[in-house]
Amino acid sequence: MSMTAAHRSKKRFLHRHSLSLTTAAILLLWTVLYIYADPSTHLGSFFGNAIADWSGVLVTVLATKHMYEKGSAESRKPPNEPLNRVLCFLDDHSLTMFLVVTGVAWIVLFKSMDTNSKWGQVVGNIVSEWTQIIGLVLLTKRLLETGSKESKR
Repeated sequence: MSMTAAHRSKKRFLHRHSLSLTTAAILLLWTVLYIYADPSTHLGSFFGNAIADWSGVLVTVLATKHMYEKGSAESRKPPNEPLNRVLCFLDDHSLTMFLVVTGVAWIVLFKSMDTNSKWGQVVGNIVSEWTQIIGLVLLTKRLLETGSKESKR
């Protein structure tokens, strides 16, 4: 591969994944800032909340890119259905299953932490964020909003 072709390939990769890479970089920035911040200050509290919010943004970007929830306007459409009924079910509900499994993991972690500790507050906010994302995915399966691009069927 020539240097020009390698450069174009790298540029194409960065362009195709710019949203997820930028979101991950912003999440990393908030995390680093929070590590050195005092959570009892307004700024420290903001950084902790930003970690939860941007974790939700990143999981939304990545999960909806690779997973599917049948009937939800928020998720991608699979190219073709598997023939096996179990695999078909798993594929049809992969987004919800991923969010539920990772949500349970966040809840288990949160239950083991002091809710008033620096990271306990952040993990509690992440649990809340996951609940919102799961709710949005499930609500968009049946409910519509006039004027929303996702609601136009």
